[in-house]
Amino acid sequence: MKRATRVAGWLYDRAGIAPLHRFIREHKIPPGVGRTRKGWFYVFGPALLFVFLLQVVTGTALALHYIPSPVHAWDSLQHLNAEVAWGGFVRGLHFFGASAMVVLVFAHMARVFLTGSYKYPRELNWISGVVLLYLVMAMAFTGQLLRWDEDGVSTVAVAASIAARTPVLGEPLRELILRGDSIGGGTLTAFYALHVIVLPLLIFAVIGIHIYLVLRNGVSEPPEAGRPVDPRTYRSWYRKHRTEGGSTYWPDAAGREMIFVAVVYTIIFVSALVFGPQGPGPPPDPAALEAIPDPDWFFLWYYSLIWYKPPVLDELVLLWLPLLLVPVLLALPVAFGAGERAPSRRPWAVFLVAGSFTIWLTLTAVGMRPYWVPDFETRPPDAAVVAEAPPDARLGSQVFFQRGCQYCHAVLGSGGSYGPDLTRTALRLPPEEITVRIIMGIGNMPAYQGVLSTQEIEVMLAYLRWAAEAAETDGIGGR
Repeated sequence: MKRATRVAGWLYDRAGIAPLHRFIREHKIPPGVGRTRKGWFYVFGPALLFVFLLQVVTGTALALHYIPSPVHAWDSLQHLNAEVAWGGFVRGLHFFGASAMVVLVFAHMARVFLTGSYKYPRELNWISGVVLLYLVMAMAFTGQLLRWDEDGVSTVAVAASIAARTPVLGEPLRELILRGDSIGGGTLTAFYALHVIVLPLLIFAVIGIHIYLVLRNGVSEPPEAGRPVDPRTYRSWYRKHRTEGGSTYWPDAAGREMIFVAVVYTIIFVSALVFGPQGPGPPPDPAALEAIPDPDWFFLWYYSLIWYKPPVLDELVLLWLPLLLVPVLLALPVAFGAGERAPSRRPWAVFLVAGSFTIWLTLTAVGMRPYWVPDFETRPPDAAVVAEAPPDARLGSQVFFQRGCQYCHAVLGSGGSYGPDLTRTALRLPPEEITVRIIMGIGNMPAYQGVLSTQEIEVMLAYLRWAAEAAETDGIGGR
């Protein structure tokens, strides 16, 4: 014990820890941040830092085994999952750590927005936080492709097609994302460099700037109604308020932060143990003509929005919404840098946060069963439903399922939602038109010429014709 004490004292002296120790022990924070229940709303930022450090450690361990090559990337992840000791667990930690970072960065920004903590003199705190938000989402996006499976490749392909819609710069942006005309080795190498080197260094830099600004301008005090921010007097008032009524960072605020970090770490570790790593899914198929994205959960809301929006809003949702959101967020502290901070005096802020969270939660929940992806888990048509159908219609229902048509289309309530419901199609279209669409394909539907025999098409037409008549008689089925 004495030897350990001497070693600790030697390190304390030689490393110059005394000033840091004194700062942590004596640094003053405003009243309400450390000793009241309101202080629990200030723990998201520090937790984000510690989760990022976990990502650096797990990412470094994974990089020692990962091979950023289209030929070996997928196999190297399978090797990590099955053959490297604790490899699957570390991959699980990395994925759920990324999920925690996304949740924490949004929670932290929501708290700052609700409490008006972006106002004078903390405008740069907010701006650096916005930059950090986009860097975290970029990390999450680039990490998907490194799995080099169908979902990751198709998600990046869709992102590139969205970027191509940008006026003037569309095609250069698409080529910049893909590093060429299509996704290949250059794309994977670029995303690997961004994910492992460029983005982590930028995040480290922005976090350093953000922490400096927090120390420079002080932690924002919990807002009170009727106490607006006046740039002419705020700094002098804040210094007096913090000095006279505040508490010290240690142990009041730091203790809460450590408790919350421990809770977050526990959730990440338990999730990694219970659910394991994320993928990789099936390897990408170069022969696939249509990209069908199934992104990670933190992007599901956007894909749900793309799927459900009216076609007339294509340009707004796909292009202008992402582009205009950046300057709006950056301009917020400049436009509203003074005035009331209390949520009770800023109901529009509460409405924006509550509305955004509700929309995000709803779209994410809907995206958990992605309707833009064929449903490969559908069951054959209920035997009781088709029991009274003519023999050729019953045979057509079997062909409809066996040939995979039911993965995308529903008939009499059975089937997927990727394509239109075909229950009443025979009432709208003549059999010749339906046959042409089956043979030649239409929209995202591939052509089945040479795949389906003439007899198979005939019995499926009989099935659709019977289904339409049954729907009209019984009032069931789709439109």
